[in-house]
Amino acid sequence: MQTVRAVPTVSALNLRDLGGITLGPGRQVRQGVVLRSGRLGGLDPVDAAAVAALGIRTVVDLRTADERSSAPDALPPGARLFVADVLGDNPGVTPARFRALLADPVEAERLLGNGKAEEAVAQSYRQMVLSPGAAAAYRAFIDTVADPAARPVLFHCATGKDRAGWAAALLLLILGASRDVVRREFLAVNPVLRVVGRPYVQGFLDAGGDPEIASAIIEVRPRYLDTALAAMDERWGGLDGYVRDGLRVPGPTLRRLRGELVVYADA
Repeated sequence: MQTVRAVPTVSALNLRDLGGITLGPGRQVRQGVVLRSGRLGGLDPVDAAAVAALGIRTVVDLRTADERSSAPDALPPGARLFVADVLGDNPGVTPARFRALLADPVEAERLLGNGKAEEAVAQSYRQMVLSPGAAAAYRAFIDTVADPAARPVLFHCATGKDRAGWAAALLLLILGASRDVVRREFLAVNPVLRVVGRPYVQGFLDAGGDPEIASAIIEVRPRYLDTALAAMDERWGGLDGYVRDGLRVPGPTLRRLRGELVVYADA
C-alpha cells in the first residue's frame, strides 16, 4: 500500500505530499494538490527553491498568534497566507508550551513526570476536536482545500505533527481513507521528528531530563490520534456527525472535495 510521499528537503520540516495515499481499491489522493509541513521560516536557498517549484497558491497556518509572531512564514512566491488558528481560544494546551519545557528538566518533571506528559499531549488532541475555536479553524481549512482556486494548498503548524497531523487525518477520513491508513500516515512523521528533535532532546537528557517526557513531546503516538478519534466518536457519533454538526461543512463542499481530490487507478 502506497504511503504519503515526503518531499526531499532539509530545512522545510516534514514537508509531505498527501498525494498517492491509498483510499481504497483503485482510489488514492490526487498528487500535488495538498501538502503538509512544519513552519516555513528559515528555509535555506535550495529548499526555498524546492518549495517554490511546488506552485503553492495558499499556505494555511494553523499556529497561534504568538507562534506566528516569533517565527513568521516565508511564503512561496505567489502564495497567499490563510490563518486558521486551532488553539487560539485555548492557548494553555499549545504544543509549543510543552516543547518549551525541554529547556527546564526540573519544571518538566514537576508538570509532566510520571506519565503526565503523554496524558497532557493526548488531552491537547481532545481539545483540537472539541473546542469551538478549533472547529472553526478546521472548517476553514476544509473550505480552503475544497476551493480549486486555492490549490495547491500547503498547511502547517510548528513542527507539522499535531495540529497538522489532525488536519491531515480529518481530510483523509473525509476522502474515504480507513482509520488504519490514517494511523500509518499520522505516525509516518516520527523518523524526521526524532532527527530534528535530537539536539533539543540531548540537551534535556544531559541536564537530567526524563527520556519519557522528551519522547512524549517530540514524537506522535498512536494514543494521540486515538484520543482525537474517541472525542469525535463520543461527541458526534463518528466522522459524519463531526463534519456535519461539529465543523458544519456543507454537503456541496464535501462532494467537491471527494470529486476533485480522489483519483482512480483506471482514470
